[in-house]
Amino acid sequence: MRWATRLLHTGHEMDPATGALSVPVYQVSSFHQFSPGQEQEYDYSRSGNPTRKALEETMADLEGGGHGFAFASGMAAISSVLCLFSQGDHIIAGEDIYGGTYRVLTRLFPRFGFDVSFVDTADLEKLTAAFYPHTRAVYLETPSNPLMRITDLRAVAELAHARGALVVVDNTVMTPYFQRPLELGADIVVHSATKYLAGHSDVIAGVAVVREAGLARELGFIQNAFGAVLGPQDSWLVLRGAKTLKVRMEQHQTGAMAVAAWLAGRPEVEEVYYPGLSSHPGHELHFSQASGASGLLSFRLVTAESAQQVLARSRLPFRAVSLGSVESLISMPARMSHASLAEEHRHRLGIDSRLLRYSVGLEEPEDIIADLEAALRGEDRGR
Repeated sequence: MRWATRLLHTGHEMDPATGALSVPVYQVSSFHQFSPGQEQEYDYSRSGNPTRKALEETMADLEGGGHGFAFASGMAAISSVLCLFSQGDHIIAGEDIYGGTYRVLTRLFPRFGFDVSFVDTADLEKLTAAFYPHTRAVYLETPSNPLMRITDLRAVAELAHARGALVVVDNTVMTPYFQRPLELGADIVVHSATKYLAGHSDVIAGVAVVREAGLARELGFIQNAFGAVLGPQDSWLVLRGAKTLKVRMEQHQTGAMAVAAWLAGRPEVEEVYYPGLSSHPGHELHFSQASGASGLLSFRLVTAESAQQVLARSRLPFRAVSLGSVESLISMPARMSHASLAEEHRHRLGIDSRLLRYSVGLEEPEDIIADLEAALRGEDRGR
């Protein structure tokens, strides 16, 4: 089956007991022990739940991995993956990753003896120079959030594996519909399933998928021991959202492409960050490892006043830190999603008060453009 067909035919599309065309929600904490003392698949929902298992197996299949794990949030997935590493290990992380990931890497895991270096992973020379003998992983996003830098996944995997390090990729922005890092050499993929995978602003969830069985056993132990698992109702919501992933991602991308092209021609806009534009410096590399550009873009206004005006006076998008939902969302990363980055780090990267991030929803692109145009003109259309 082609990939989009597999979204609807995952092996979990029907309940074998009743024929119901939806995975049941096993809203249960404990399971009866039919033969006490003998192993059975389910005994307690933290350790395993049939609804969560359906989601985990679906995500593993869609990402091209062997094993999937569902967590209570994207950060729970990321933090659980980071628990694979130990005191004295060194991790290289992309310098413009999601603010929550930066926060956990700089304020939580250093308490347990982690050593972290932040590097532009798109620059292979800088990345190579960042390795130490005790480097155990490279953690990155491509495109990065919010500056949309593109990292060569094949090259990073080759570089890291030659030095005994794992490659962990946050694939939230692209989803497995547009990009499958495991097929390009990555070892672990993580998602905030809250975003495009679920897609409707109604659930908080995280997913991790791994290729190798030994790594899966370790992460499975951490999932059970750490306990940050996704509940059955939320697992069902992500499964339901994933069924429409193809049609949603295509429409998100169509809208983002139109909005990005329009913004690129506006005198108030200094720069547009969107890999779908041929002018993007990573355009060719991106499309050598991905089949689309997704629905997230950033743009830098000429003045901070213009940025604040657009943020305040746009009527269609909601001002929110999230992305990937059916409705458009706008944010100022410096004050919202990336506020946890150290101020000097933000300024060095250019995440400032002139930069806005726009998650293009499923509204008609013409309406989004008309709304942005009115906001740029200074019309008061805010919520």
